[in-house]
Amino acid sequence: MSRLRRLNLSPSAWVGLVMLAVFVFAGVFGPLIAPYDVGPTSLDLPNRFRGPSAEHWFGTDSKGADTLSQLLWGARSALELSFIVVAISSSIGLFIGTLAGWFRGAVEEVIMRVVDILMAFPGILLNIAIVAIVAKPGIGVMIFALSVNGWVGYARVARGQVLALRERDYVTAAVALGASNRRVMLQHLLPNLMAPALVQMTFGFGSVILIEASLSFLGLGPQVDYTWGAMLDQARTFMWKDDWFQIYALVPGLAIMWVVLGANLLGDGLRDRLDPRQRGRA
Repeated sequence: MSRLRRLNLSPSAWVGLVMLAVFVFAGVFGPLIAPYDVGPTSLDLPNRFRGPSAEHWFGTDSKGADTLSQLLWGARSALELSFIVVAISSSIGLFIGTLAGWFRGAVEEVIMRVVDILMAFPGILLNIAIVAIVAKPGIGVMIFALSVNGWVGYARVARGQVLALRERDYVTAAVALGASNRRVMLQHLLPNLMAPALVQMTFGFGSVILIEASLSFLGLGPQVDYTWGAMLDQARTFMWKDDWFQIYALVPGLAIMWVVLGANLLGDGLRDRLDPRQRGRA
């Protein structure tokens, strides 16, 4: 907490941090505090399409399952997926971007042309194409699909930073003293990439949540009913058949908005604090 205070974040960034903290808490402890099960035993047809009540705070869905319990279990699924995808994408992207910026020449050309191709192709379409190949995509397929092009943003950031860092005196001195490429990258380059990488990871966190919800909404996500995208899809299906489902759609929709907005607010605050040159730029 003391380190966070020293960052001197803006009020909006603190709001974003609190919003993400609530999401993380729901993802970690949600299944433990969920009032009802969301598995096959949650089927309760006599109580389907119920509005908010003392027993079901957010009502029930078309199968009689408790909406609040689905929301909390969906938070666990979204948290796991986003954390893993961001960790994999940032690790690959920082490594590849560092190689491109340090070695230059043919290595940089090949890497950056691949980056340009992946960035030119609509990311969501590539994700859909990969996931659609599998009949019943699970969490592993989703992680792979989102990581295939998720690393390119980190690679561009890392390359740009390394191109600037390689001209610094301490890097030049390390090379002159005979330090190996591995030593220079690990001890002098990567530590200085952490600040911009942290900003990129914060924005990426919200993007992964949004893309996963989009794929689940299209029926291409994990084959469970409690992901936030699947809840939105169910709401769309029954929206004009039952008055309660016109409100039901707000529950997962607001949850997605909460996480994405929190990630963007925190990312903007970190960017302004860690790189003041970006302050005020759109």
